[in-house]
Amino acid sequence: MRRGWRAGWLGLAALLGACEGEPAPGPAPSPLVYEVSGPDGAVEGWLFGTIHALPGGTQWRTPAIQGIIEQADYLVVEIAAPGDPAAREAFLALSTSPALPPLAERIDPALRGGLRDLASAAGTPLEAFTATETWAAALVLAQAMRSGDPANGVDRALIEDFAARRVIELEGSARQLGIFDRLAPEDQRALLESVIADHGDGIDQSDELRAAWLAGDAARLEEATREGMMEDPELREALLVERNRVWAGRLREALGEMPRPLVAVGAAHLVGADGLAALLERQGFAVRRLSP
Repeated sequence: MRRGWRAGWLGLAALLGACEGEPAPGPAPSPLVYEVSGPDGAVEGWLFGTIHALPGGTQWRTPAIQGIIEQADYLVVEIAAPGDPAAREAFLALSTSPALPPLAERIDPALRGGLRDLASAAGTPLEAFTATETWAAALVLAQAMRSGDPANGVDRALIEDFAARRVIELEGSARQLGIFDRLAPEDQRALLESVIADHGDGIDQSDELRAAWLAGDAARLEEATREGMMEDPELREALLVERNRVWAGRLREALGEMPRPLVAVGAAHLVGADGLAALLERQGFAVRRLSP
């Protein structure tokens, strides 16, 4: 298995806290933005590939994005209230179970030292995970070691932009967390082991993937959805492909009538043959990428 499983998770909500870094200088921003038209050529809405956590000061707004924000009648996002205390309550409700074995006993013995090192680096003693399900421990430890701040995420900025307009959600925090909670035990174990291995190898793809997102590098973003754990067909189906199919079904009606939405979801959900752009094209829409 290739490492770097987090590369495939640009489209998942940052439900827990993170550390803030500094934005790196680079070329002018060009995130993925698509115009969606119906069979008659009329514009029905837009797709915007977002990222859920960024260093402070990151400049991502382009004339095309700003124009769409002003034209759209309402906003569609994965979670309509990121940072809502209800998200943490949902996490606490789903993430604990009685009579679990110690976390170190749920992984390959060869990785137990790495788990202790990771927990120490994250400032969370292993004893704190006594009743924590494996998937939840993996998320907590991964988030603690990640750079970028959810407070600077594009989703939150867009929700503020649409404060006077309607904002609807495709999933919500509880439903998203439920995706992890329903993973098979062996997949939860693989998730945690990948987090441990990444930390032990010193892997941090955050800067590279933020740069790919900011540049609108669809090929690199699509590649990222097939790396690490996402090489597993069952995991990819549960965590990405099936969600895209459900969303495309919901969006078919929304995009086929007025008013016109701006659909802003993680960039990983837009790219590739299984992405929303391709799925909507197969439903008869014309999807065209816009220049900055």
